[in-house]
Amino acid sequence: MAKTRRHNRIGLIIFVIVAVAACLALGYWQLSRYSSSAGTAQNLGYALQWPLFAAFFVYAYRRFVRLEAEAAAEEAGAEVGAVAGDPPAEDASAGPADTPATTRTEHAGSAPVTEIPAHLLPRRTAPASEAQAPAEDGALAEYNRYLAQLREQDQEDSGR
Repeated sequence: MAKTRRHNRIGLIIFVIVAVAACLALGYWQLSRYSSSAGTAQNLGYALQWPLFAAFFVYAYRRFVRLEAEAAAEEAGAEVGAVAGDPPAEDASAGPADTPATTRTEHAGSAPVTEIPAHLLPRRTAPASEAQAPAEDGALAEYNRYLAQLREQDQEDSGR
C-alpha cells in the first residue's frame, strides 16, 4: 500500500511541476504579447493571472499532502486502538439519561455530535391515498369531460 502511495505521489509531483511550468510559460507568453505592438491590457491581465494559477497548483498539492497525512495518521491510530484492545464504543442510540430525545456520539478529538430532538422537527403527513382523495367538484368534472371529448375528436381527425 505504501509503495502505491509513493508511486501516486511521484506522479502527482510530476503533474504539479508540469502544470506550474506550463502556467508560468503561458504567463511569459502573455507578457510578451502585451509588450508587442498588438498587445492589449487583456494580455497584461492574463500575464498576471497565469502565475496565480501556478500558485494554486502548488497550494492544492500541499493541501492534498496534508489531508493524506492526516488520513494516514487516523488510520494508524484506529489500527493501534483495535490492536491495544480498547473497549468498543457505546451504542450511538443510547443517550444520557437527562436527554432521552437526543443521540450523542463521541468522536476522537472532536466535540460530541448531537441529533436534532424529534419534537423540534416538523411532523410528516401520510400521503393521501386514492381512497382519501377529495371528491371532484362539478366544474372540474365538466372540464375533464370537455378535455376527453377534445381528445376523442383529435384522435378521429388524425385517423382519417
